[in-house]
Amino acid sequence: MSDSLPHELVDAYLRILHLDRRSMRLDLDVWFVHLHITGRGVFFFWVTLSILALAGIAVFASRKKELVTKWVTWVMILPVVGIPIWIGRGPTAVLCIVLSLIAVREYTRLIDLPPIDTAILYALSIAYPLAAWQRPELLHLVPVLVLLCALPSVLAGDLEHGIRRAAFTGFGSVWICWSLASMVLIWRDAFLVCFAAAATDVAAWCGGKGFRRFGWARRPLSPLSPNKTVGGLAGAVIGAFVVLTLLGTISAGLLLAVALGGVLGDLLESMFKRQAGVKDAGEWLPGFGGLLDRIDSLLLVLPLAAVALT
Repeated sequence: MSDSLPHELVDAYLRILHLDRRSMRLDLDVWFVHLHITGRGVFFFWVTLSILALAGIAVFASRKKELVTKWVTWVMILPVVGIPIWIGRGPTAVLCIVLSLIAVREYTRLIDLPPIDTAILYALSIAYPLAAWQRPELLHLVPVLVLLCALPSVLAGDLEHGIRRAAFTGFGSVWICWSLASMVLIWRDAFLVCFAAAATDVAAWCGGKGFRRFGWARRPLSPLSPNKTVGGLAGAVIGAFVVLTLLGTISAGLLLAVALGGVLGDLLESMFKRQAGVKDAGEWLPGFGGLLDRIDSLLLVLPLAAVALT
């Protein structure tokens, strides 16, 4: 019996992995709303709804105000992100533009970037998602545009702050504008990647809490954030494996993109916040702070996932 158990577990895993997720159907006829949808998006819809419901029960049972606030914010975020992706590549590009503009605003405030450099990032926030939608080959020019981010400092002869301005502008153009444009490039898998990244964030938090009784798990990954531990990384890997298996799209590359990209993305934003001496990048998103505080993981996961999925 003990010999057959591993085989049964493998068989169960393969059944879950190869479950037909494209044949599900959603029919909704209420008043003027007539929806008849089939495909993998329907499966994602039901999985998301189920997890939100289960999480809601656990959150309200905990009676912790902070968790309740975060859960309510999640309920509001999911349709804002999910519906444009569900509709098509064009609305996804518009979503990326809006997210990028808000994130750039928070980023430039963190590092106190001058208006002309900020304007360049705003322009690229619009240009990159549009290029990803209509002319993806234009994104090959991104390295050239990163170099051109130094142009305002050069033309102004800014010896005192020029290098800093050029570096932060060029980095922001890649970290925010180009990374979010990757969502358009992987449009058909964009919701899957976003959902997996969000779930892995939660798994990393659970891993950090659950494994802390072990000495190895309490070791911080970086002095930038003592709360980001080896245990959290282990939780992220386990969570990414489970979620990607459930969603039926798992590979070594995607697993590493979601798990490692998410953890490193958090640490990267922590570096900017530490330099700016602030706890959060903003205050308008209840339970999270600013938009950058919510999408910092995604800013590394998206481009890494784009590589893994091609």
